Amino acid sequence: MSGIVIIGAGQAAGQAAASLRQAKYEGSITILGNETQPPYQRPPLSKQYLSGELGIDRVMVRPEKFYADQSIALHTGTRVESIDRSTKSVTTSSADAYQYDKLLIATGSRPRILTIPGSDLSGIHYLRTIDDVDGIRTAMQTAKKICIVGGGYIGLEAEAVAAAKGLKVTLIEMAERILQRVACPETSNYFRDLHQNRGVKILEGVGLDSLTGDGHVNGAILSNGSTLNIDFAIIGVGILPETSLAE
Repeated sequence: MSGIVIIGAGQAAGQAAASLRQAKYEGSITILGNETQPPYQRPPLSKQYLSGELGIDRVMVRPEKFYADQSIALHTGTRVESIDRSTKSVTTSSADAYQYDKLLIATGSRPRILTIPGSDLSGIHYLRTIDDVDGIRTAMQTAKKICIVGGGYIGLEAEAVAAAKGLKVTLIEMAERILQRVACPETSNYFRDLHQNRGVKILEGVGLDSLTGDGHVNGAILSNGSTLNIDFAIIGVGILPETSLAE
């Protein structure tokens, strides 16, 4: 038996591997993840990890030593390029092949990427991975003014951290109110008041038309015709299921 191969090294993959061992599965378990870190929890990234309250060790699903102790082969920085169902094997971008008896695809999701003019400038950050948050933390050290696009949980959590660090924050939400897809109007009203009282400028019913700058972003042009001068931007406009490999 070739054992179980898990594609993806997020929280689902880490917990699945641990659960297999807890259930006395004795075959081989291989985790293949394209990020450089062992499986970790994503929810704290936009809160305690972004603020510096939690270190990287505190967001890990299990200590890295756990995988070796449980005979789980963990391969980080490894991107799977293809699945051959006829031979029950997967091939990575470095041309390494792994045989499997059972295959678990736990590739999660990816951020929705902007395609507006200027969206390819540097200084535009998404918040999905530890590397993403490390980049945002670095940018916050020298920035004074930032724009956050998206009034969902990610956007609100990121702007709360930025405001607490003394940055001038403008959050724009294309819908008529923040948290519109996930909360009732009363909840939106509560959190709008909370964040505005902490100095955050919240613009609702306003879209982002383009980003400007010479190599690095320095401005945002909004759908209401106004402009913002910014040092960097954080984009939180939702996620898409990462199904490309499975498809």
